[in-house]
Amino acid sequence: MKLPAWLGAAQWLPHYNRETAARDSVAAVIVTIMLIPQSLAYAMLAGLPPEVGLYASILPLVVYALLGSSRTLAVGPVAVASLMTVAAASQVATAGSQQYLAATIILAFLSGTILLVMALLRLGWIANLLSHPVVSGFISASGLLIAASQLKHLLGIPLSGHNLVELGHSLAQHFPETHWPTVVLGTLVTTFLFWVRKALKPLLQKLGFNAFWSDLVSKAGPVIAVLGSTLAVALLELDSGGMAIVGHIPEGLPSLSLPVFDADLWQALLLPALLISLIGFVESISVAQTLAAKRRQRINANQELMGLGGANLASAFSGGFPVTGGFSRSVVNFDAGAQTPMAGVFTAIGIALTALFLTGAFTYLPKATLAATIVVAVLSLVDLPALKHTWHFSRLDFTAMAITMVGVLGWGVEAGVLAGVVTSLALYLWRTNQPHVAEVGQVPGTEHFRNVQRHQVRVSPRVLSMRIDESLYFANARGLEDRIYDAALLRPQTEHVVLMGTAINHLDASAVDSLLSLNQRLDDAGIRLHLSEIKGPVMDQLQHTALPALLTGQIFLTQYQAVRTLAPESIEENPAPPCSPV
Repeated sequence: MKLPAWLGAAQWLPHYNRETAARDSVAAVIVTIMLIPQSLAYAMLAGLPPEVGLYASILPLVVYALLGSSRTLAVGPVAVASLMTVAAASQVATAGSQQYLAATIILAFLSGTILLVMALLRLGWIANLLSHPVVSGFISASGLLIAASQLKHLLGIPLSGHNLVELGHSLAQHFPETHWPTVVLGTLVTTFLFWVRKALKPLLQKLGFNAFWSDLVSKAGPVIAVLGSTLAVALLELDSGGMAIVGHIPEGLPSLSLPVFDADLWQALLLPALLISLIGFVESISVAQTLAAKRRQRINANQELMGLGGANLASAFSGGFPVTGGFSRSVVNFDAGAQTPMAGVFTAIGIALTALFLTGAFTYLPKATLAATIVVAVLSLVDLPALKHTWHFSRLDFTAMAITMVGVLGWGVEAGVLAGVVTSLALYLWRTNQPHVAEVGQVPGTEHFRNVQRHQVRVSPRVLSMRIDESLYFANARGLEDRIYDAALLRPQTEHVVLMGTAINHLDASAVDSLLSLNQRLDDAGIRLHLSEIKGPVMDQLQHTALPALLTGQIFLTQYQAVRTLAPESIEENPAPPCSPV
């Protein structure tokens, strides 16, 4: 039976075989081992009961396998989406209440709906609105904020707040209440997890284990920590001494239901859901494209929107919260040899079996262990050296990154990402408002024209050749008009101005009006305006305007042709080719 083309599974399911299934099964076992403690931990981070993390790791994986385009992306609860979930839901309800759970389900439903609408409108390009510095700054700051938020579980004290200022103030108030047995356990688990992540695999390989088993055992580090700390709490009865534990987790699979409809609640959560959708999509598509490139596969951005949208709707219908593609899980899935999204289906089966039969094993699981799992995972997302690199490369990009980080840490995740986006757009407008414009001249012996301030070139006093290194639109058109007009008047011998349009990719109506105005102003001064090297799409735009008919000069194919026609005495005839044959 032929599958519909809109299903991502249509690309791989018809060719699925036993060998591929075996590889997917092995990868699923490894990812399941990793995902169980992560699911519990990220549910706790989102302010939800731990079983909700398991629910969000079952049906969404199956739906993404059917709709998504990535062969190895592992979808489920992730740290950043969980942090954004708790920040949004806690604004409308108290953590632990039924309304809070309803709010997280609505967030998943709205996120899924937004992503599907974007897929139908083919808006995969919209991820480009979030620049890399903004995303990098957001993820790094979120990692720090998440780690700080887990101090309450590592210290055994109540903390509140959605930014570092609030958390720091709360920490100062409650630090005297620190539960030291919890501190000891949390420190041991955190140290163990860092050691497992960095040193266990090389140690096992040095002892003679092959790479596969060494990698499997090192990835199972969080499970070892969960089992060891749970056993310690149960045997030593640490919970009776005040150590916080997960407690009873109900067995069974989630029942399917629709989100509660409350117009006011939905309206309050719409903007957070939009931000969760955009951040989740950007994170997912980045991971998916990176892994796909290693196998020369391709990712369809619009198909990814559909896959992630369907996964979030599935999470909402099964009592979960917003999900997206996780970086660490996807890398593990890839390295473990997953060939198709069926590995995600097998992982969902493993999580479902856990929810059915193994939840009792987590009763004595200390919350400090889950907090340590979160801290170790999110600190790997923090890329502070990127600040230094960005500073040296571009002060404007550094400004956007720094404002995003300060916004997230000082005001919260929503304010931070909005500040980053607004700053990026404002800096883009500022940068393109002052584009680079250069006077150019002929490089001797060639037909090339270069900046007179950087190269030894030939120029004509009668012809002013100006290269505009930016598209023209409302923010820069009038300023460029004045700059070119002033430059022409500063040279009394100027008879012609030639605008070289090699870097002009687009014109808007304001730009056309400014070119018409410049043409008239130069004509009044006895100077003719010419254009050269205008790209085809831009020329198509100009054909629908009055500019070609009103232009006092000509439109030349090349700058060389323009200057040779207007001032032949300044041109080297029969220039040599740019490079001599070997």
